[in-house]
Amino acid sequence: MTDENIRVRFAPSPTGYLHIGGARTALYNWLFAKQNNGTFILRIEDTDVERSTEDSIQAILDGLKWLGLDWDEGPSSQSENRPHHQEAASRLLESGHAYKCFCTQEELKQKRLEAEKEKKSYGYDRTCRRLSAEDVASREAQGLPYVIRFKVPDPSLGDVPEGEAMGTVGFEDTVYGTVEKRIEDIEDFVIVRSDGLPLYLLSNAIDDIRDRITHVIRGADGLGNTPRQILIYRALGKPLPVFAHMNLTLDPKRAKISKRKHGEVVTVGFYREAGFLPWALCNFLLLLGWSTKDDREIVTRAEAIEEFTLDRAGRSNSVFDYRKGDPKFFTDPKAIAINAEYIRTMNIEELAELVAPELEEAGLWDPAYKADRKEWYLNTLDMIRARYHTLKDFPNLGRPYFSEEFTIEPKAMKKNLQKDERLKEWLPELADRMEAVEPFTLESTEAAVREFAEEREAKAGLIINAVRAAVTGQLAGAGLFDILVTFGSASTANRLRNAAQLL
Repeated sequence: MTDENIRVRFAPSPTGYLHIGGARTALYNWLFAKQNNGTFILRIEDTDVERSTEDSIQAILDGLKWLGLDWDEGPSSQSENRPHHQEAASRLLESGHAYKCFCTQEELKQKRLEAEKEKKSYGYDRTCRRLSAEDVASREAQGLPYVIRFKVPDPSLGDVPEGEAMGTVGFEDTVYGTVEKRIEDIEDFVIVRSDGLPLYLLSNAIDDIRDRITHVIRGADGLGNTPRQILIYRALGKPLPVFAHMNLTLDPKRAKISKRKHGEVVTVGFYREAGFLPWALCNFLLLLGWSTKDDREIVTRAEAIEEFTLDRAGRSNSVFDYRKGDPKFFTDPKAIAINAEYIRTMNIEELAELVAPELEEAGLWDPAYKADRKEWYLNTLDMIRARYHTLKDFPNLGRPYFSEEFTIEPKAMKKNLQKDERLKEWLPELADRMEAVEPFTLESTEAAVREFAEEREAKAGLIINAVRAAVTGQLAGAGLFDILVTFGSASTANRLRNAAQLL
């Protein structure tokens, strides 16, 4: 295969919101297509009619757009291609690779129960495979319902897929290497239900054939289906794609993640609402089962496109170590750390554009930030971002920097303001001093505070910590005198007096 003809697809089932496992699969396909100048196709596999919803489809589209994973073709709907799935099933019947099965659910259930009593594994016993053409015609004439089953080759009859070792179906997986399954372990599987609806195994293979998919990149939970789909490909005389099954993303208890079990914390929408940066989340997902050559954790979009290869995907399942109950680390700490690193280092004007809607939603936005106060706005963001983890921290933790109305944290009140009763008198006096400082610079404000402490025969740390708590309401943050200069003399004095009144 050449770079020009590589075609991959992301084919989610719209039975729930886009979760991080699905988003990671989409990312891997997108990166592989981008690196090889290939085509990334989006297909909605809505064969589960009862559970598929328009809301889920829209959530998938919104999630991919937000992540920046643009598709080249689609989105197409699997249900739209149903006539082709049914036509393929007819061809398999005509070629003798499939047959009609009239066994009822009650009969199959009874056989399964009997196998369980004898402690045997159950597989369809091919009762209807042995029906004569006359028997089939008779049952059809009676109007009996039937499913269509694929006729798995029978090695005992010398029926072996071309090119396979006796009794196996195998393939080379880019991640897992040689994968083989004994044919005797594959029952004659259903490809069309009794109501005429084709099942996933057939529909997925036919759509991949239609879309000329060259590489199937999906989760390792698809490994079990692959041998059966290979049989369908070969029965139809179609070439096989390259298969690459990625390790699964599990929760801390090594269970498969799902929204039903873990809640919103495993959905892409959760991270968007929590203030994550799109590529920062992609960076985190990229490293869930894939590694760079030098094991670094920050991988830019351009670097990921350049470096991504399927052979560096690991076989061991990755763990999504969410912390839903912890207000600080409400998700995987590594995801938080990566997002924080991007916030600390990204272009400040790009960050400013992302923070603006958050401030506006919180009622903290001033249009002047984009006009005559733009420099102040950029400098303020640059000063405070070092300690922030998400975009939501700017209107929440950063509120004192954009409003005179803020709450002093209880810990800051107790540790820094209520530590010495004299602060109730000293803070208003210091406020008067700060109003008289001219010019109001880093050097002059620090000198004023330290001189004030010396005059009152107090430790400088006592005054400095009290001033920080008074003007920001917090125990820690950026350099205090950088903060004071940012606020200006009038605001600094006002905040000192307000804190004194609380004492």
